[in-house]
Amino acid sequence: MEIKKISECEWRIEKQEKMNVPVAVFASDKLMEKIKEDKTLEQIKNVSMLPGVLKQVICLPDAHQGYGFPIGGVAAFDLDKGVISPGGVGYDINCSVRLLRTNLKKSDLEKNKKEVIEKLFSAVPSGVGKGGAIKITKEDIKEILETGAEWAVKKGFGTKEDLKHTEEEGCLKDAKSELVSQRAISRGLPQLGSLGAGNHFLEVQYVEQVYDDKIAKIFGLEKDQVTIMIHCGSRGLGHQVASDYIKKMEDEYGFKNLPDRELINAPINSKLGKEYYSAMCAAANFAFCNKQMITEWVRETLTKIFPKFKGEVVYDICHNIAKFEKHIINGKEKEVLICRKGATRSFGPGRKEIPSDYQKVGQPIIIPGSMGTSSYILVGTKKAEEISFGSTAHGAGRVASRHAALKELSGEEIKSALSKRGIEVKAGSIRSLAEEAPEAYKDIDEVVRVSHTAGIGNLVVRVKPLAVMKG
Repeated sequence: MEIKKISECEWRIEKQEKMNVPVAVFASDKLMEKIKEDKTLEQIKNVSMLPGVLKQVICLPDAHQGYGFPIGGVAAFDLDKGVISPGGVGYDINCSVRLLRTNLKKSDLEKNKKEVIEKLFSAVPSGVGKGGAIKITKEDIKEILETGAEWAVKKGFGTKEDLKHTEEEGCLKDAKSELVSQRAISRGLPQLGSLGAGNHFLEVQYVEQVYDDKIAKIFGLEKDQVTIMIHCGSRGLGHQVASDYIKKMEDEYGFKNLPDRELINAPINSKLGKEYYSAMCAAANFAFCNKQMITEWVRETLTKIFPKFKGEVVYDICHNIAKFEKHIINGKEKEVLICRKGATRSFGPGRKEIPSDYQKVGQPIIIPGSMGTSSYILVGTKKAEEISFGSTAHGAGRVASRHAALKELSGEEIKSALSKRGIEVKAGSIRSLAEEAPEAYKDIDEVVRVSHTAGIGNLVVRVKPLAVMKG
């Protein structure tokens, strides 16, 4: 396929053949080389062929091959003519990341990083099958699925201030618990309050560099301050919701006229389309609740080590989600369905969806790196709203599969290398360290540079790890 470079950090595939809209790719030459190594561009081109897709489809700088949509893919759909596809959201519904600012300095952790990560590892369950630390009844699960993080706060896990600084205030209101299967609930019920495995992590960091003093101050961030990043999702519940509705859509609509069977979908306004959306919202709420519980266990743990510890939520942001939002389409404001698959919302100043204390500058964006590398806090922009449906990258983006990483890399060597750099690591297995090694990911510094240069998310601060917990 022909792809044209139109600026330092933007490429374009013009509308052709069965495409309904063009494709915009935000990438540098270096990142484009990586993107071309798998089926990312073919997948995003296929997305442009879906019914009711609007304006252009977006491929972000961390993009790589996924299921249906590429990870790092964004699309907007007309509410009357468009479709909703589980492949446009992902299996880990509302995989997301939260940042806590603390009243600790880097120097406070120099002597006891190991103790900190050991105690966090004991307090926060992690791993593929690991369950949470409390028992949840079936009556609780209905409320969790329909109210999300609100349930956790009601039960004493954190405060309403945490909700204020969570995307959608920690609850998607269209959730319907009865549309989540018993199989999904049985998978999710014992896992609530747990980190999971794969690329999920809990990381103790410090602010190494401030790029924008004014906005950093509004976000409550300053040089050498300790921050904590929590990355997790909806566990087995979200995965099962995706599997259930993919099967239902296949049975109802089949694969006729699909450019890729992984893009199985239902019309947004169909009974099945509405049911999937409501079930997806319920899975997203499970993820919000999960993160809220982990947050409180982090606070309790660190208060035992640092009696005056404070940890406040800067922001909690979704990665794999579909939402109804208003955007400018052909010069007019229009409500559309936005699918962000491995992508972060990047709203600029004035959007009613963002917390009041960030209204004047735009929402915080949290872009985690790979294990042992820097992570970044950016701010949303009006330009992103104009050219990427208010979206930017969500992380570094893989360049090697977990299988390939295991063949090439040694978990013991990675742990030793991180230790030499002053980074304490605690993982459920040595295998998981190899799977999530920095070498398996794109260059986070380059991903963030592209976002900033393209204007779809501007740099505020860089944080570096002191201690990392992996499932």
